[in-house]
Amino acid sequence: MRTTILMLLLAMTTACEKTATWEGSLDSLLASRPDQFLTVTQNRDKYRVQVIYTQIDRDAGNQPTFRTFVYNVNPTVYFYPASTVKLPVAALALEKLNRLNQPGLDRDTTMMTGSDATFQTVARADETSVTGLPSVGNYIRKIILVSDNDAFNRLYEFMGQQEINQRLSGMGYFDSRIIHRLESSLSEEENRWTNPVQFLSDDDLVYEQAAVYNEHSFRGAKPEKLGVAEIVDGKRLERPKDFAGKNAYALLDQHEFIKNLVFPQSTKPQKRLDLSEDDYRFLYRYMSMYPGESGIEAYSNSDDYPQGYVKFLMYGGDASVIPPNIRIFNKVGDAYGFLTDTAYIVDFKNNIEFILSATIYTNENQTFNDDNYEYDDIGLPFLKNLGQAIYEIELKRQREHTPDLSRFRFPDRDY
Repeated sequence: MRTTILMLLLAMTTACEKTATWEGSLDSLLASRPDQFLTVTQNRDKYRVQVIYTQIDRDAGNQPTFRTFVYNVNPTVYFYPASTVKLPVAALALEKLNRLNQPGLDRDTTMMTGSDATFQTVARADETSVTGLPSVGNYIRKIILVSDNDAFNRLYEFMGQQEINQRLSGMGYFDSRIIHRLESSLSEEENRWTNPVQFLSDDDLVYEQAAVYNEHSFRGAKPEKLGVAEIVDGKRLERPKDFAGKNAYALLDQHEFIKNLVFPQSTKPQKRLDLSEDDYRFLYRYMSMYPGESGIEAYSNSDDYPQGYVKFLMYGGDASVIPPNIRIFNKVGDAYGFLTDTAYIVDFKNNIEFILSATIYTNENQTFNDDNYEYDDIGLPFLKNLGQAIYEIELKRQREHTPDLSRFRFPDRDY
């Protein structure tokens, strides 16, 4: 009798679950799963939700074409990008090494960060590195694998605030700014200073860069006030938080950056990164790698770093195991109640590829820095279910030509 009741309940539950349906818009897709999305879609301005989805089709020569769909996207509606800013800075750091074109200078050259001010800190060792020494390459590994904040700060210091932002605007990312270190209490003025840096081969100096001060302000042109209160140094301040002095990275810019990174040959020259094929492969390798695959002992504990650790779309940031045929090339961010993920998602078994970006804001009490955000109740389930719904659509979507995805495979992995 008990077994019969359980089977009946299971059948009823299955019957109630609606299959994600695609009628040419993200609105229709979200509406097809009210049990998963209605809370957010009925309050989309409250949650400041934005979604961008790009379908990819290949011709007989494997050249891609793109069709993009948006939901509630508005570059003028601010969201805090958190760690998503790390990916462009990582790519720009590789680009800068190429541009410097110094003998003996590459991503594996030892990078020593000094200090020219009391508010600056030095970096002369890296316990996660094979050599025990820091380098641009290992900082990028840490950024992509586990979203390490200090690693980002060191590349921010190598690049310099002015160079980062001039390059972003030069590439056409006009709704973005990267103007401060992360997990840092430095002021806006202090973040305009970046540390001196030396690159060494054994004990020989390969390249040296003095401390740099950015004289041009990239602060937001207008106030970006959100919320009603903020906790600062343990005290509650009853006033909105102004994000004009914080980083900004519009979702359209994030989506375009991932697209241009993954498909450089389909990118306009102005927006194309000055990277070698080896640089691209390096980024693809670590963007699609799980912390436990890295060989870095500090990331080997699967309880601390499950496969889905920095995979919000489809896997909610905590999946212990992801099917081997699926790889996600992405960068996430979470802070102040904002959750964001931009990803190129590939299924090598079913020959599926698509790009998906989404951001959502979960801060019911509108108070910042109180660690009371609805990440687990609202934000991460939304991103997980969104990714899975799009994946279901992609499984059913007809393609005239099967894509050749060999560019994104690595021979040491089981697909």
